Amino acid sequence: MTRYAFRTAIVPATAMLMALSACQQPAETGHATQNAQDQFFSNLSELCGQRFVGQVVTDDPVDDDFRNSRLLMHVRDCSDDEIRIPFWVGDDRSRTWVITRTDTGLRLKHDHRDPDGTAHTLHWYGGDTASEGTITRQEFPVDQESIDLFNANDRAVSTTNVWAVEVNPGDTYVYELARENRLLRVAFDLTNPVSE
Repeated sequence: MTRYAFRTAIVPATAMLMALSACQQPAETGHATQNAQDQFFSNLSELCGQRFVGQVVTDDPVDDDFRNSRLLMHVRDCSDDEIRIPFWVGDDRSRTWVITRTDTGLRLKHDHRDPDGTAHTLHWYGGDTASEGTITRQEFPVDQESIDLFNANDRAVSTTNVWAVEVNPGDTYVYELARENRLLRVAFDLTNPVSE
C-alpha cells in the first residue's frame, strides 16, 4: 500500500471513531452535561401544574391513616432549580416536598407547616443524593441537619431515613421512606391527572 493510500484509509476511519465518540457524550444542558439527575429533574418538570391521586402500596399498619385518606400531590411551583410539590393527606395540607438542584446533585426537603402556616417543629428535614441515581429513581439519605433536628425532638428513629422519589413517565410517581423495619411507598397515577 502506498503512503497516500494508507493516509486516505486512516482519515475516514478516524472521522468515524470521532463521530461515534461524540454520540456517546451526554447532551449539553443549561447547567452542565446531561446526566441521570438532569433527566430525572426534566421528567419531573414535565408534570408541573398537574395534580395526581395516590395510594399507599406498602402494608405497614402504622400507615393506616394515609391508607384510609385521599392522597393528592400537586406539582405546583417549578423553576430551573426547584420544584415544590404539595402533598395532601385528606384535609391535611401541611406537607410540601421540595426538590432542588445543588452543586453536587439533588436535594429533597420536607416543608412541614402548622395549620396557621408557621413552620412545624419537624420542618425542612431531608437529604441530598449521594450518587447519580437513575433517570427514574433518586435516593436521598438523611442529612446531618435533619439528624440533629430529629435527635432534638425525640425522633431518633428517623436518623437513618433514606427517602426516594421515582418518576416513571406516563405511569407513576412514587414517594418512598425507608429505614430498618420501616418502609412506606405511596404511588401516584400519572395516567389520570385530576382537577382537585
